[in-house]
Amino acid sequence: MILLDNVSKYYPGYKTPALDEINLHIQPKEFVFLVGESGAGKSTLIKMLTREEKPSYGDIIVGGIDYKCLKKKHIPYLRRRIGVVFQDFKLLPNRTVYENVAFALEIVGVSGEEIKRTVPKVLELVGLSEKAHEFPGKLSGGERQRVAIARSMARQPKILIADEPTGNLDPENSDGIIRLLEEINNFGTTILVTTHDVEVVNRHKKRVVTLNHGKIIGDQKQGGYYDLDGSRTRITKRSLGGQPQAVRPAPAQAQPAPVVPKAPVAPPVPAPEPTPTVAPRAPMKPAASTRTTKSSGSAVLEQMRRAKASDAAKPKTVAKRRSLYPNAK
Repeated sequence: MILLDNVSKYYPGYKTPALDEINLHIQPKEFVFLVGESGAGKSTLIKMLTREEKPSYGDIIVGGIDYKCLKKKHIPYLRRRIGVVFQDFKLLPNRTVYENVAFALEIVGVSGEEIKRTVPKVLELVGLSEKAHEFPGKLSGGERQRVAIARSMARQPKILIADEPTGNLDPENSDGIIRLLEEINNFGTTILVTTHDVEVVNRHKKRVVTLNHGKIIGDQKQGGYYDLDGSRTRITKRSLGGQPQAVRPAPAQAQPAPVVPKAPVAPPVPAPEPTPTVAPRAPMKPAASTRTTKSSGSAVLEQMRRAKASDAAKPKTVAKRRSLYPNAK
C-alpha cells in the first residue's frame, strides 16, 4: 500500500538531508506508529506521501500509484484517496460540525443526496451525532479532533494519515482518539500515526517505526514500544535489490547458575551369578582294602584246591614208580 524505496530529501541550503535513504513498506490494513524527536523527519515524510514535497532521490508508490509518473493535474485525485488528520484540526470556525464534514465532500463534487446519506453515518462513527449542529468553538479538544477525523473519513480513503492527533489532548481523550482510529482500521483502512505520546504507543502495541536524523533506526513489527534510540531493533543496511530488514537484538542472557558438582557415582556392581545348585552326592562307601583277609570259607577252599592238585600229582609219580618197581610195597 505504501512503499518508499531509498528515498532521500535535501532542502536548499542544508548539507544534511531531511530524509536519508528511507526504505519503508506498509502493508494494506496495517496500523503503524511513526515516532521520533522533533526534526527527525516525520513531517517531511508525511509531506512526501501527500505530494506536498518531492523526493530528491528514490521512489514512492502509494496505492499502486508511482509518484514519478504522477502529473500535477492528478495530485487532487491522489489526495482524495489519502485522508489526513492534522494536529491543529483545521476546522472552519463559522460552520457547524455537519457542515465541516459536508464541505470535504462538496469540494470533490459529491452530490447533495450522497452528502445527506454519508455525513450522518460518519458522525455516528466518531460519536458526534448529537453535536452535528454545534460550532467548533463550543467543542472540547477531543471532540474537535473527532470532527477532523470524520471529515477525513467522509471520502472513505484507503489510507488515513494522522499527524500528532493526540498532541493537544489529555490522556483520556488521547486514548479515545486512538481507539477510534483502531475501529477505522478494523474496517480495512491503513492507518499511519505520527506521535510523541509514549503512553499511547506503549499501551496499544502496534508496529512502531522510529526516525532519527532522517534515518529509520528502528522498526518493531508487532507489539512495539516507544523507542527513540532504536535500541529495541536495528535496521540492517539494504543489500542490492533487497529491502531493509529490522533485526531485533538478542535478548540479554541471564548469568548461568553455578554448576554444583555432582557426587561421583560408583560404577554399578554386577550382581553375582547364581551358583548352580548341585545335588549332594551320596556318601561313597570306602573301598575294601586289597589287603583285607579273605573269609575263612574261601581260604579253606583254596587250601583244598591246592591239596587236591598236590595229591593229583603224587599218584602219577607213585604209579610210575610202581610200574618201575612192581614188587615194591
